[in-house]
Amino acid sequence: MLKKNERTLRPATAMVHGGTVRSGFGETSEALFLTQGFVYASAEAAEARFKGEEPGFIYSRYGNPTTRMFEERMMALEGAEDARATASGMAAVAAALQCQVKAGDHIVSSRALFGSCRYVVETMLGRAGVTSTFVDGRDLAAWRAAVRPETKVFFMETPTNPTLEIVDIAAVAKIAHEVGAVVVVDNVFATPMQQKPLELGADVVVYSATKHIDGQGRCLGGVILSSKEWIDKNLHEYFRHTGPSLSPFNAWTLLKGLETLPLRVACQTRNAGTVADHLASSPLVAKVLYPGRADHPDAAIIAKQMTGGSTLVAFELAGGKEAAFRFSNALEIVKISNNLGDAKSLVTHPATTTHKNLAPEVRAELGISDGLLRLSLGLEDIDDLLEDIDGALAAI
Repeated sequence: MLKKNERTLRPATAMVHGGTVRSGFGETSEALFLTQGFVYASAEAAEARFKGEEPGFIYSRYGNPTTRMFEERMMALEGAEDARATASGMAAVAAALQCQVKAGDHIVSSRALFGSCRYVVETMLGRAGVTSTFVDGRDLAAWRAAVRPETKVFFMETPTNPTLEIVDIAAVAKIAHEVGAVVVVDNVFATPMQQKPLELGADVVVYSATKHIDGQGRCLGGVILSSKEWIDKNLHEYFRHTGPSLSPFNAWTLLKGLETLPLRVACQTRNAGTVADHLASSPLVAKVLYPGRADHPDAAIIAKQMTGGSTLVAFELAGGKEAAFRFSNALEIVKISNNLGDAKSLVTHPATTTHKNLAPEVRAELGISDGLLRLSLGLEDIDDLLEDIDGALAAI
């Protein structure tokens, strides 16, 4: 392998060239190493590699050249020392939390979470003897009040799914670090293009690479990024022995996705801002939540920690579930799906899909009403999107 260029590159350049290594064939595109294991020159070489005395790959469950290229490109984008790629975003969340806690430990989490994330914290880790407390992520006093002597982790999404609430990462990280807790941030909705949690004081960042990083509906993937020290101490052995590793083929696909990530996110964010303003002008829309608008409740925090709005818009229709379903069914260009961050614009009704397993009172507490829709903006022409949305509003 040729050594990669160590020069620091700006995001758009790093997403095309970062982390690239080439075989002796000098291929232009990244090589796809579809292999389970690796051959050693001698028994002595195998022993040295297993001892860690000689660099190199051992088994694709532990690491793979294509997967490592993806990890290193994400490290360049995020500004992280190390990373581990996982089979899905939920594999990343579960591994990042489970690898560092044990029975008797305590997690403080923002209450606004994707349904599966809440399941991991509350149910899966709860079965293992890890307790948890959910707080309003925007209430700094609530974070502080929830701390116990056994608190080990603070966990949050920001912006949150699906209501796009914003948590002050720097302020929450300060509280966590005062008590020795590790801060884990799910940064999917902001993308690494618009928010850098590690720079704001977070210790660990997780992504569902299925979303914007692939961004074209092709494959699943996830990634965990942190300091080398944290990964070596907490994640390394967990990862080796439980096997949530990303397949080399999916890693190669995600590398291709990263090449266009800055362009796609910029276009999707412009579309989202225009659509948010357009929806806000309709009398059929009771509320619009978009981080790029001045009327967002957390606008002051957004201004200091995000460099862009989001590719997603949340809005509430005055007619409840019936209106939400009529609107969704009348769309022609925008598709109904529970995914997000795709090149295609997608609409989701969280109360009956992604967050349906939450108790009604929990959904109400989180602001997930029956009339709430989450709209993930794609790469279509904005005028076509606005015409499609107007047609759907007319159908209510």
